[in-house]
Amino acid sequence: MAERIFDHPGLEVDGEQLARELERGTVQLVDVREQDEWDAGRIDGAVHIPLSQLGARTGELDRERPVVFQCRVGGRSGYAAQALREQGLDAWSLRGGLLQWDAEGRPLVPEGGVVADH
Repeated sequence: MAERIFDHPGLEVDGEQLARELERGTVQLVDVREQDEWDAGRIDGAVHIPLSQLGARTGELDRERPVVFQCRVGGRSGYAAQALREQGLDAWSLRGGLLQWDAEGRPLVPEGGVVADH
């Protein structure tokens, strides 16, 4: 496993940490929300793997890079991060989810993207 980028206790990273590492290209971001939520607005660079498909699609993840999961508020992504940690991945959850990311003024795509209701 590669050197740990997020070296702190817990399961969550904040928006600032995620934005920095996305810019550096050091992490993979997985959006575990449903299709309609994804279509409404998302973080640029995210890969869409709905939580219901995650078990069947874990092989798509790079085991050598940290993965940050995100959802609307952090519940589903926390579940995903914990499950993937148990499989040996360096897995994290975005604190506060997409709602917090948006509240901090960080961008969503496509242009005019919004955080959909769950």
